[in-house]
Amino acid sequence: MCTSLNNIRLQKHLIVSIIAALFCALFAAVYEAFSFGVYSYFMLFSFVVPLLGCSLPYSIMIYKSRINPGIISLRLWNSGIAALTVGSIIQGVIEIYGTTNHLVIIYAIAGGALCAGGFGLWLADRRRTAALLE
Repeated sequence: MCTSLNNIRLQKHLIVSIIAALFCALFAAVYEAFSFGVYSYFMLFSFVVPLLGCSLPYSIMIYKSRINPGIISLRLWNSGIAALTVGSIIQGVIEIYGTTNHLVIIYAIAGGALCAGGFGLWLADRRRTAALLE
């Protein structure tokens, strides 16, 4: 696949991840404005997950323009980051509500597994492409 096409795809994913981070920050600000002074660090910093999990790696990949990930590894990675973000927001809602729930850990496990799968596929694609280029 053409490198410029991969860069265009990564630029689209970069824009979407920045919008997701802004949405999470806005959602946390509005939610905590109506929570009567109760706050949660999970809710406050939920924007960091898409910002550091997607925006930073995608901008580095666009800048380096080396072997970019395929569509399956990108989708797995994005799904993992989405699961981690939603898990952070849900944990924040539960803490603001004043209760606990041990099932929220499933978001972290699923997000970690999806991110690991996406990273593993990216490494496999990178090795295969490097072997073909030699």
